[in-house]
Amino acid sequence: MKKPVTNFGAIAVATCVLFGVNVMAQTVSASDFSAGKTRIKAQYKADKNACATLASNAKDICVAQAKGKEDVALAELDNSYKPTLKSQHKLSVAKAEAIYEVAKQQCDDLAGNLKDVCIKEAKAALTAAKADATAKMKTSAANTTASDKTAAAQARASSEVRRSALMLPPTSVLRYTRLKKKNVMPLHPLPRTTA
Repeated sequence: MKKPVTNFGAIAVATCVLFGVNVMAQTVSASDFSAGKTRIKAQYKADKNACATLASNAKDICVAQAKGKEDVALAELDNSYKPTLKSQHKLSVAKAEAIYEVAKQQCDDLAGNLKDVCIKEAKAALTAAKADATAKMKTSAANTTASDKTAAAQARASSEVRRSALMLPPTSVLRYTRLKKKNVMPLHPLPRTTA
């Protein structure tokens, strides 16, 4: 008995090409956001009306593709209007869910155990994509925190450099001179520097 081969990698690539992968988010104004939303809704209605000529499962697949295309476009628009980690996460999840819905409809063409396996594979791909999106969001947040800490450390270091450029003694030398005035010498005296 031959088993039909379901290649979800090919489905994912085809869906990404179909929905258009937005690599760089560009900010848009409020009026452009509103106009974009209206345009996306109109495109969805046109795509859904084009599906009316199809029959049975082909129509269901077409409607799932149209709905997925709308959801991804709205998430891309939202990400370009307010580019945050959360909106990028929503965009990744919207793409994964669109792929899943189309794959689920394509599995309806199968019967019995093949259909069950197909749906489970699609569900596993969805779960993996959601986990990847969450990991990417958490990694980006950690990188942002790390870069903020690095910037703060660089600011402190540059202030020390400016202080030394003004010939102000560093805090260790100030402490040494205070101890010397009190006639309490540290165990390891600082070397003398000539100015």
